[in-house]
Amino acid sequence: MSDLLIAAATETEPLDGLAGWAVGVMDALGGPGAAVVVGADNLFPPIPSELVLPLAGFSASQGVFSFGAALLWTTLGSVLGAVIVYAVGALIGRERTRALVARIPLIKASDFDRSEAWFTRHGSKAVLLGRMVPLFRSFISLPAGIERMGMTKFLLLTTIGSLIWNTIFVTAGYQLGENWHLVDAYAEILQKIVIVTVAIAFVVFVALRLRSRLQTGPPDQTGHRAR
Repeated sequence: MSDLLIAAATETEPLDGLAGWAVGVMDALGGPGAAVVVGADNLFPPIPSELVLPLAGFSASQGVFSFGAALLWTTLGSVLGAVIVYAVGALIGRERTRALVARIPLIKASDFDRSEAWFTRHGSKAVLLGRMVPLFRSFISLPAGIERMGMTKFLLLTTIGSLIWNTIFVTAGYQLGENWHLVDAYAEILQKIVIVTVAIAFVVFVALRLRSRLQTGPPDQTGHRAR
């Protein structure tokens, strides 16, 4: 089975054997291997979740583990990886975190800056939605850690966001089988959909907040708003 998985992966793999490594780990370790591979996506952002998650679905379709186990282990790996990244931000602070990010191959300090700005603007919603945007899904845990976001809230939002994202790509890989690599062709479209959805949600939120303030009227001399 390992030969089948690796052959199918490396046949279409453009990232110098990354897919072959991923399916090899999953084939050797089963579900925990899927957690390791997906967790690495958080710790080393150049590893694309759009690649490894469909591979987890493909491995499930080949009987390495069940579909439910694929979702469970990939989500667990996502959350554990995010917690490690959160801890880095909390322990070493903003400036050293930014300097560390700048040293990661293929990553720029501006990637961290954009994630930080998004977190500052959207707060807890950034953690939830950021788990569904490539690259941001890895970095969004850093400002959450730096700002010491409550761990319970962080875990809840990270788990929900990761489960949604993982389900989409694991399911696609499971359904496509040996054609799992076709998922990558649509990943950019999905990313744009998520970004547009975030933008629309933000505009709606601002509009509702402004409407609420207009309806309650200006504050009186005691500081209370007229109703």
